[in-house]
Amino acid sequence: MNKFKLDISKAINEKVLVGYQNKVSKIHQDIIKGQGQGSDFLGWLNWPNDYDKAEVNKMVEVANKLLNKGVTIMVVIGIGGSYLGARAGNEMINGIFDRAENGMEILYAGNSISPTYLNQLEKYLKGKSWAINVVSKSGTTTEPAIAFTVLKAALETSFKDANERIVVTTDASKGTLIEVAHQEKYPAFVIPDNIGGRFSVLTPVGMFPLICSGADYKAIFSGAQDALTKNLANDDLTTNEAYRYATTRFHLFKNNDKYSNEFLVTYEPQMAMFGEWWKQLFAESEGKEHTGLLTSSATFSTDLHSLGQFIQEGSRCFFETVITVATPEKDIIIPKTEGDINKINYLTKFSMQEINQKAFNGVIDAHVSGGVKNIHIEIGKMDSYHFGYLVYFFELACAMSAYLLEVNPFNQPGVEVYKTNMFKLLGKKGY
Repeated sequence: MNKFKLDISKAINEKVLVGYQNKVSKIHQDIIKGQGQGSDFLGWLNWPNDYDKAEVNKMVEVANKLLNKGVTIMVVIGIGGSYLGARAGNEMINGIFDRAENGMEILYAGNSISPTYLNQLEKYLKGKSWAINVVSKSGTTTEPAIAFTVLKAALETSFKDANERIVVTTDASKGTLIEVAHQEKYPAFVIPDNIGGRFSVLTPVGMFPLICSGADYKAIFSGAQDALTKNLANDDLTTNEAYRYATTRFHLFKNNDKYSNEFLVTYEPQMAMFGEWWKQLFAESEGKEHTGLLTSSATFSTDLHSLGQFIQEGSRCFFETVITVATPEKDIIIPKTEGDINKINYLTKFSMQEINQKAFNGVIDAHVSGGVKNIHIEIGKMDSYHFGYLVYFFELACAMSAYLLEVNPFNQPGVEVYKTNMFKLLGKKGY
């Protein structure tokens, strides 16, 4: 079921958007003509149509070679945009527990400096057939560099063909990783110069791990292509979903000082990591010059038992963007219990999906009545197509949203501050 529906009626009055049309139209022209701030990093804009087909075929070939070798686990080493998109897609498409029949289990490293985590990962990998995909533009980012050094040594200890189990995703011509790849003859895929990390999900950064996972890469690109076609065709705020979403959140933020936080809410645990990718996408793109919404995420109904009281009656500093899924992978019918011991026999006339939908309807009514603005997005299924669609939808919306705030969507100058301080404390040369 290919489906995407955006509803802003519980957030703002539709007529409010009219006042932003001229500004949005100008920004749209800047985007498609590459005239805005940071326009050197707009390579993602037409990527769903322009991606390198030969490189994708090579990724499929390398993944199949590893599968034929008996590899069952791919460890993706990366941090931030170098792993969040792949993990979001893997969990949304394949679920949390099972790997696809034709794919590998995907694990992650290099996203922290915790020795405990890395030690536990090494223990889990012991005795299993695994490989590494290290993802880094420079090859010298601290967290991934540490993990790659440790895990490469472990791989070489465990397998005589270790060099055939390492795949590199990095810059095409410069940096430590591409030099190592050439020396060791590792397969290497390119991080495009004109696409930043948080916008790189549909490049080899996200696509190679997803191909390894068994996800339908053709459907991912198909979903992204449909989102591109639908949202780049025009700038009309009555029809352009990405711009409607961006303008709605901008209005809530700029015209009511209380709305300084946006919650991305899902009703599916396997979309929790999608929320993590979304948080980086918007926070790193907008959080500059002392502006931007603080991005948070939650999974309902789970988090209603921890955050529910605050959301219902706490300070009105936030609004919600809720993603629901029309069709589950498989629905469940609740069996009746003799004597109605658990007092839930009244629920047996509903499937779990129907109960989840009733929960959504009840929650959104309660929150709106409590003064919480709500944006609702409904997708057909948690599958490859809808993952690709959502990724492109949010990327385009993010670019428009940041430009509405008059900040560069594609840089992240503040990220370097902690790194500089850390390098000074560690005594790195030049700091």
